[in-house]
Amino acid sequence: MNASRRLDPLLRRAQDHEDEVARELAERQQALDLQQSRLAELRQYAEEYANAQLATTSAAQLLNRRAFLDRLDNAVEAQTRTVDSNRERVDAERARLLLASRDKQVLEQLAASYRAQERIVADRRDQREMDDLGARRARAAQRSGEGEGA
Repeated sequence: MNASRRLDPLLRRAQDHEDEVARELAERQQALDLQQSRLAELRQYAEEYANAQLATTSAAQLLNRRAFLDRLDNAVEAQTRTVDSNRERVDAERARLLLASRDKQVLEQLAASYRAQERIVADRRDQREMDDLGARRARAAQRSGEGEGA
């Protein structure tokens, strides 16, 4: 069996691994996009609520408003941490994809090198066979020429 063909299962496995990592990256990216969207909505709501002009007259209403704004700020901070965590996961998956892609590329280059070497060996073998065939024909022609002259 040729060395390049022995690499075929490894190449398929490397391709499958790269595809799986790419799928995981896409899933992580979708999760990040969703979390970023939620954060943007939360920030917008908090800003609108903070800027709303309310006709609050009592101290209790002002305290309730301040407490709600504090909860919104905490929610924004928590969502920001979630987005950052998701971004780190996306970056990690992107790095894994880069490594998987490099691994596959190395195997592809190795297989291409083996195929090139196998082509050279086959070409040399074919050339030897052609040379042998030519030499046999030349000897046969020489013998038949000697047989006619005698």
